[in-house]
Amino acid sequence: MAAPTTVDLSAALITAPVPIGHWLAILPVAHCITLGAVLLMLRGYPRLQAWLAIPGLAALALIDAALLAKVAADGPLTMVMGRWLPPFGIAFTVDLFGALMAFTAALAALAGGIYALADIGESGRRYGFFPLLMLLMAGVTGAFLTGDIFNLYVWFEVLLISSFGLIILGSEREQIDGALKYAVLNLIATTLFLVGVGILYAAFGTLNMADIAAKAGDLRGTAPLMTLASLFLLAFGMKAAAFPVNFWLPASYHTPRIVVSALFAGLLTKVGIYALIRVMVMLLPMERQELSLVIALAAAATIVVGALGALAENDIRRLFGYVVISGIGNMLAGVALGGLGGISGAVFYALHSMVLMTALYLAAGEIARRGGGFSLSALGGLYRQSGGFTALSLVLFLAACGLPPFSGFWPKVILVKASLDLGAWWLAASILLGGFLTTIAFGRLFLLAYWRPAPIALRPPGARWRTGLPLAALTALVVGFGILPEQLLALSQSAAAGLADPQAYLHSVFPDGGAP
Repeated sequence: MAAPTTVDLSAALITAPVPIGHWLAILPVAHCITLGAVLLMLRGYPRLQAWLAIPGLAALALIDAALLAKVAADGPLTMVMGRWLPPFGIAFTVDLFGALMAFTAALAALAGGIYALADIGESGRRYGFFPLLMLLMAGVTGAFLTGDIFNLYVWFEVLLISSFGLIILGSEREQIDGALKYAVLNLIATTLFLVGVGILYAAFGTLNMADIAAKAGDLRGTAPLMTLASLFLLAFGMKAAAFPVNFWLPASYHTPRIVVSALFAGLLTKVGIYALIRVMVMLLPMERQELSLVIALAAAATIVVGALGALAENDIRRLFGYVVISGIGNMLAGVALGGLGGISGAVFYALHSMVLMTALYLAAGEIARRGGGFSLSALGGLYRQSGGFTALSLVLFLAACGLPPFSGFWPKVILVKASLDLGAWWLAASILLGGFLTTIAFGRLFLLAYWRPAPIALRPPGARWRTGLPLAALTALVVGFGILPEQLLALSQSAAAGLADPQAYLHSVFPDGGAP
């Protein structure tokens, strides 16, 4: 056995000042935590609480936009806590993939916050909706920006704690039942993740992602990397609601207030996909390749099962839950395919899905407000009631089906092409079949809820900017990404290239060219 290496920790202290631009890496998380604490202290002032939260969410979007611009221009940046050089200090390392996800999440949260002004009453605000929302965003943003795998687990815990609070907001029997199903599977996944982190630390002696990526090649013959990859695949697959561990999502996402469902559908499963891509593509690429067939089979099953579930549902919220699951399958297909095409398709689809699924659930809230409920069997006449809302809904439905000229079309084209290039015709067929079945499901929804006559006379509700503005803004993004996809395609490809070849990421953490 080799003699233990002695490390001079005094040499690991940072002596030079941290560049101002690098503070952007930690600023989004610090902003969310600080604002959440302030809102909690204002619990007795629900109106003031709401009107502080919206500018705070807008500020978060601006901070994330500045961070994205910085990373796109200068490459990955690293901020280390406690003035300890990595891998000893806890690092926030932001590359293009993390910055894109954080910025898109902030836009979805801002839209949800504005919608909540109408959807969450004074009681819900007193019980902490806005502080919990900021805590949720701290967890989501921290997961996207951290460079330490144990802290990825910590940020998962932060978002889970806040999501438990949000899902039971109102304390109705249905919400408690949904929260129990949501909690059990997510806690099992979290436990598996923590076990994987423990094994990883025992094998590598480090938790810094850049350090792990640098050492993985040398330890491939001795460390149980395939066991680690399998554990992470199962844990993150459960969090992302991939088949066969997807049943908790349609059993729970329809129970909370509609704005909470929208935020969950847009953000939480994407954190699971983000972690899966980060670990399997950047840290354990050879193991991902070995498991590619397993991932591809899970992806195909997730796509088809999700689409069939959407076809069978009568409740609009549960229908959209199955659409979330089917979309997760498309992202998993990109992970299975690997390469620039597969990973860029998964990244593009994740960004599209964060915006689209948030918008779809907000549209479901408007359907219930205008039609009196979420049941397809009781709905009708929405087209006669509002042509504008019908057109907006149709855009979202077509985007969810992956039809041109909207944002869902391009990532599916990329994924189908990547599948055919590798000879995986059956995976390409499952992507196309999923889109076809989803089109039938949304066609059924449109015919029943919008086109057929209303079973009872409907009185047109008054327009509300608090619900119309965020829905219109998200729909505009769906249209814009579809008609002018070049910039997002380029960013997705650059993000995928940075994951496949993480040298810039490693150099950001270890500027001297090597890990200790």
